[in-house]
Amino acid sequence: MRSRFNDPTFDSTAQPLPRFGGATFALRFRIMRFLWTICWALLAAWTPSPLSPWRAWLLRRFGARIDPTAIVRSSVKIWWPGNLIMGKHASMGPGVICYNVAEITIEDFAIVSQRTHLCTGTHDVDDESFPLKSRPITIRSNAWIAAEAFVGPGVIAGEGAVLGARGVATGKLDPWMIYVGNPAKPVRNRKRPAGE
Repeated sequence: MRSRFNDPTFDSTAQPLPRFGGATFALRFRIMRFLWTICWALLAAWTPSPLSPWRAWLLRRFGARIDPTAIVRSSVKIWWPGNLIMGKHASMGPGVICYNVAEITIEDFAIVSQRTHLCTGTHDVDDESFPLKSRPITIRSNAWIAAEAFVGPGVIAGEGAVLGARGVATGKLDPWMIYVGNPAKPVRNRKRPAGE
């Protein structure tokens, strides 16, 4: 199949290329993101597990609001630290993708397990310019996002909510409810800790 990119008869002036417009973010911000990526690669991505306080310190230098007790594994991919908030003993496991074009909040004792994808960005498919759109993600206290799950833009995982392994959340997860599947469906209530 021939594409317009290798077709010598394609006239780019006759038909707009809406998806190939200018950059979404200002040059200054793109440079800051580049510096962040280099710093993480050189100073954190190779560090062993016990150096989580060092990684949290580095994230704070780039604007993250992270409690000193929060745990961020070295293999985590964080798009921009300035859009990250982590509470007491909050945790992001190995290989988590944190695409935080908008703010991501992980509250106290919340766990985001290995290779989970937290994605605040999407595109407006009905607009010919295909603009980037974003909405924040909030993971409330004591919630657990299990391994390889996907959490989409605008999701609020209520206190104590569970999203099972490889589950896909695109809407609100009610407090103390367990969800599984794609799309995530509630399967049962989660037992609350004593005194809750």
